[in-house]
Amino acid sequence: MPTWSTLGLQDSASPLMEQLIFFHDHAMLVLVMITTLIAYIMSSLFFNKLTNRFLLEGQTIEIIWTIVPAIILIFIALPSLRLLYLLDEVNNPMVTLKAIGHQWYWSYQYSDFSELSFDSYMIPTSDLDPSGFRLLDVDNRAILPMNTQIRVLITGADVIHSWTVPALGVKADAIPGRLNQVSFNISRPGLFFGQCSEICGANHSFMPIVVESSSTPDFLKWVTSEEV
Repeated sequence: MPTWSTLGLQDSASPLMEQLIFFHDHAMLVLVMITTLIAYIMSSLFFNKLTNRFLLEGQTIEIIWTIVPAIILIFIALPSLRLLYLLDEVNNPMVTLKAIGHQWYWSYQYSDFSELSFDSYMIPTSDLDPSGFRLLDVDNRAILPMNTQIRVLITGADVIHSWTVPALGVKADAIPGRLNQVSFNISRPGLFFGQCSEICGANHSFMPIVVESSSTPDFLKWVTSEEV
């Protein structure tokens, strides 16, 4: 869940998010190296006339600052393209969840089970337990099994929403008349919080998402109790 005074990303709960964090760290390292080099060159232009002449009047340096950025872009593009492929890849899902965005709440349908669907509303602050999370907790959580390939079909009922759970590395627009899908595998149990990330109206900030990850036996028990 979001925490105060934290500069980094949330702890990953899926292999996709682990890859996203790795790419973020990789890109930040490249940016720090570029920034340091440029700062050194700019400072040397003020204090070293020899360096100034070399940087401004040499064909060699023009070749260098044309080739080196191209090589740097390759080091960024290759892992980026690999990650884009992994994010769009959809393996054979074992559980399918359909998320429908409304103004302003989410509806969930478990397509693999008959008559298992519910609405998920944010719990008002006045009704929240002392142990609850303000503006993040909901009355009905989307419960999913861990270590299982999961597919989420996402659409909107009225305007464009966005189903986003940062810890799972998932973010997809819920567009009316269109069905988007994401695939992920939850690697550990817990509660994972998200929010609509598309400005969808007056109560845009009051339609949170809570995914509860449990073991497969506990998930099946929950499904059985809900269907009854």
